[in-house]
Amino acid sequence: MEGSAGGASPVRLLMRSYCHLCEEMEAVVAPLLAAAGLPLERVDVDADPALEERYGWDVPVLLHGAAVICRHRADAAAVRAWLADLKPRNC
Repeated sequence: MEGSAGGASPVRLLMRSYCHLCEEMEAVVAPLLAAAGLPLERVDVDADPALEERYGWDVPVLLHGAAVICRHRADAAAVRAWLADLKPRNC
């Protein structure tokens, strides 16, 4: 998977102010990422015209690089599965 815990791609939460779904997703995913030692970059789509045009009301979106981890609703299971894929596997 592109980037790992030490990789260059941050985990980004595309969100907007006063969005209850965005707040819910942040509340669910931030502790999971923090426990894994990964920072969460919060991105306000309304502050960037290109992001606002691309995502419109299609938020929140949790991304790593171009990969969507979850969208619209907080999905702790999807985040945990994604985190598990980041761990190196011993053969």
